[in-house]
Amino acid sequence: MNPQAALIFIASLMLGTTITISSNHWIMAWTGLEINTLAILPLISKSHHPRAIEAATKYFLTQAAASALVLFSSMTNAWYTGQWDITQLTHPTSCLILTSAIAMKLGLVPFHFWFPEVLQGSPLTTGLILSTIMKLPPITLLYMTSPSLNPTLLTTLAILSTALGGWMGLNQTQIRKILAFSSISHLGWMAIIIVYNPKLTLLNFYLYAVMTATIFLTLNTTKVLKLSTLMTAWTKAPSLNTMLLLALLSLAGLPPLTGFLPKWLIIQELTKQDMALAATLISLLSLLSLFFYLRLAYCTAITLPPHTTNHMKQWRTNKPTNVTIAILTTITVMLLPIAPMILTIV
Repeated sequence: MNPQAALIFIASLMLGTTITISSNHWIMAWTGLEINTLAILPLISKSHHPRAIEAATKYFLTQAAASALVLFSSMTNAWYTGQWDITQLTHPTSCLILTSAIAMKLGLVPFHFWFPEVLQGSPLTTGLILSTIMKLPPITLLYMTSPSLNPTLLTTLAILSTALGGWMGLNQTQIRKILAFSSISHLGWMAIIIVYNPKLTLLNFYLYAVMTATIFLTLNTTKVLKLSTLMTAWTKAPSLNTMLLLALLSLAGLPPLTGFLPKWLIIQELTKQDMALAATLISLLSLLSLFFYLRLAYCTAITLPPHTTNHMKQWRTNKPTNVTIAILTTITVMLLPIAPMILTIV
């Protein structure tokens, strides 16, 4: 892609995100979401592969429908209350429509079908943007309207997302699809707590974004797209592969690593809110996701691939590891001991 064009699209993405997260008026928030959608489409379809064009079309149709619902919900609210302010969303029907629209934008169950397909058709770097930056504006809108939202509906969506995210990721061999289902599962954890403690949702999102960025950038460095190539990638950059193993375990939420922090805090908060049953259920459902993270980690750690694989061993690369990956990996693995300090900031 032409560097000037890429710069314009990335700048438009930043502009759209900034407009949405800093707006008070529904029309401005909607404008930011539209700018975001239009800016990411060329980045998805830049390879001109039929799969990429299909992904861009699916993304456009879903996001256009979701944006129309956002506009419809805000207009309904303005019709009944005379308020266009985002924090003044009080009408029950508007809240219901908005929750559906944001669920569609984020890829929460039952509006999740587009996300794995779009991620599979996109390059790894665009996949990273779709999984992290593109999720920020809808989550911000949820954060701002959280006092008015229906807790039962959000808890149901969250538990279903965690269940389906784990369940549908079990039989995947394409790493981008596995990461898409992982994203759906993580969004379930964010959705369940947004009504009770919105700051925890944001903390969970930030840590998820850092961990996902580590994994996407590492895979982009080693040029790995499916499990069979992951098995033979250890010779390319052994130290980077070792850190990928730890990053995957962190994304799974295993205790000494950063990923355990948001899960621990969310379970604690749910228990305080007398939702021990929901906390137990979502914790048990996250074991489904743990299975495919462990399978990915096993494929990363395997140094002698099974003889059934058709792939040749890769030559070791002499390129030094990117500083960004080094910083992100450190955050992904080592943040749990400073949890008290993070909580005082949040």
